[in-house]
Amino acid sequence: MRAYERLLQYVKYDTTSDENAPEGRCPSTEGQKAFAEYLVKEMERAGLAGARRDKDGYVYGFLPATCGGRPVIGLISHMDTSFSAGGAGIRPRIVKNYDGGDLVLNAEKGIVMRADAFECLAECRGMDLIVTDGTTLLGSDDKAGIAEILTAIETLKARNRPHGKIAVAFTPDEEIGRGADRFDQKAFGADFAYTVDGGRLGELEYENFNAASAEITVHGVNTHPGDAKDKMRNAILYGVEFQSMLPPAETPSHTEGYEGFYHLTRFAGNEEKAVLRYLVRDHDKTKFEARKTFLGNIADFLNGKYGRGTFELAVKDSYYNMKPVIEAHKDIVERAKRAMREAGVEPKTVPIRGGTDGAVLSWKGLPCPNLPTGGFNFHSRFECIPVPAMDKMTEVLVHLAEG
Repeated sequence: MRAYERLLQYVKYDTTSDENAPEGRCPSTEGQKAFAEYLVKEMERAGLAGARRDKDGYVYGFLPATCGGRPVIGLISHMDTSFSAGGAGIRPRIVKNYDGGDLVLNAEKGIVMRADAFECLAECRGMDLIVTDGTTLLGSDDKAGIAEILTAIETLKARNRPHGKIAVAFTPDEEIGRGADRFDQKAFGADFAYTVDGGRLGELEYENFNAASAEITVHGVNTHPGDAKDKMRNAILYGVEFQSMLPPAETPSHTEGYEGFYHLTRFAGNEEKAVLRYLVRDHDKTKFEARKTFLGNIADFLNGKYGRGTFELAVKDSYYNMKPVIEAHKDIVERAKRAMREAGVEPKTVPIRGGTDGAVLSWKGLPCPNLPTGGFNFHSRFECIPVPAMDKMTEVLVHLAEG
């Protein structure tokens, strides 16, 4: 079975994770449990030994070594999909021999993926391209990674060529920053690992953002608007004022490369109470700390203006840049580059404008760079992935295991 065929089966499962789920619930959604059970059977069919789902929804298995003296390599992908776009009722479609022009995803709803707005489409000309119907995400982040790993395992098994032990794991709740929290590193048993959770084919990543989430709760006072003078304290307007004090150019839509940002992901409430949620990101650790301090300074200033306790700020670190860890293990980066070149893919080292389970695992002692899946526009209704990229990434993983 080819990797894209697996992906088309996997996207039938709604595995959207829930950022509002209690910390003690793992996985955060029932759909992930159902998919995990399916994957255990998939792993057994692909030839993995010891396939199991643990009590927290993590899935593990391994391909036994066919020769001695080689390191244990880990391959990891995550089962959940982002809550940024719908993950239920996904209707994938394969555009055969894509011609490079505008793509009508949904004629009835007038949803078009324009070539001039999505430069990635130029790279997909002449390829079979998997797209959505424009109403949901596709889920190739990261079901494509799972499909490529299991197809590579199946290929290794069929070739019966020398390789060391390959440890495989699929994690829940990566999209809400909890994917590595309950990862059983000791049982996994890898010497080093790779997450297969990236974008363009050839991109190899071992630098990522330092990341935190921030929640600002604004407390106001409501009263009838007809009698509100000098009485109403509108929490919504106070929240708008907080947002207005952040640098307008330091948002995801105005930054690239190593540039950090503040990302407002939610703003809800009423005159009595409003809540703003942010993602705080920066590759540089000093600048990252400064960003968190700046949020606190704004809250302090506005509390001085409107009264103590009007603004409550809660900040929680999510993960840190893996680069300092991986720099001490550059041989595993070189190993990935060789595997790409052996598969006819030219590697390109790029920083991740995000994070992976591998960032957390690297700091826990399991060096874990990130490999691509070949997809584009993750977390979006315009998500897509070329079939040839999935085939090629499967080949990369086979060379990685045999190298």
